[in-house]
Amino acid sequence: MSRIAYVNGQYLPHGQAVVHVEDRGFQFADGVYEVWSVFDGRLADFDGHLTRLWRSLDELRIDHPMTRQALEMVLKETVRRNRIVEGLVYIQVTRGTARRDHPFPAEGTPPSVVITAKSLPLSKGNALAAKGVAVITQPDIRWGRCDIKTVGLLPNVLAKQAAKERGAAEAWMVDDMGLVTEGSSTNAWIVDEEGKLRTRDAQSNILRGITRAAVMALIAEEGLELEERAFSVDEAKRAREAFYTSATGFVMPAVSIDGVKIGNGKPGPIATRLRALYLEAAERDAI
Repeated sequence: MSRIAYVNGQYLPHGQAVVHVEDRGFQFADGVYEVWSVFDGRLADFDGHLTRLWRSLDELRIDHPMTRQALEMVLKETVRRNRIVEGLVYIQVTRGTARRDHPFPAEGTPPSVVITAKSLPLSKGNALAAKGVAVITQPDIRWGRCDIKTVGLLPNVLAKQAAKERGAAEAWMVDDMGLVTEGSSTNAWIVDEEGKLRTRDAQSNILRGITRAAVMALIAEEGLELEERAFSVDEAKRAREAFYTSATGFVMPAVSIDGVKIGNGKPGPIATRLRALYLEAAERDAI
């Protein structure tokens, strides 16, 4: 079956789904996006992702394209039309189409909305998690408002490509102080030498990950010790465990960083446990 995309009010075959050449997302990366995982045809962490989408739009002063209820309906219909059982649904909202000029277009210019969905079998991610993945580090060259989930992702693209070329699954970005900020599309975590879970505090220099927040709630339920405190690359390499979180990777154990083995070089018990707990909760609570 051919894929179906939603574009500005229409459901279209994927190959025919287009936006105007002067859409501001294409011209200026003037837009935001979100991704939901799909379990059994239902959306995981729905409220968290929707709240972050609204916040990103508000921070950039882009109008909400529709009501919450309407957006929920369109997202679910896109999933249904694509017959997604396990996978993801992606939304991109831009400031709309207007003559190319840096200032905002005229008031009332409607935002552009694109929604796509694709299958992504859970078994594939589970197989990766069972073995663990490699991570590399890269300088963080992004802008200062990484808390906004914008489509301006060129630094992330370069970091992810560097990881791919070195046989790694992810790149962790490092600031001028040698501290890990986050991954190119994930939040970074370690279990440090003292056995404490650590992840960077969610200020404007990192994205406030929805999966990150869900995992933090699970950590509290499990009674584990957590510090929202930055860690250096050296601390990460000395850690007992390392992993990352994201809407599509869930909780993914990292078994090496820049070629240095983490712990015994196998997925650690805490990351493995948190992945199982997250998947159980996400599947149970998806809508």
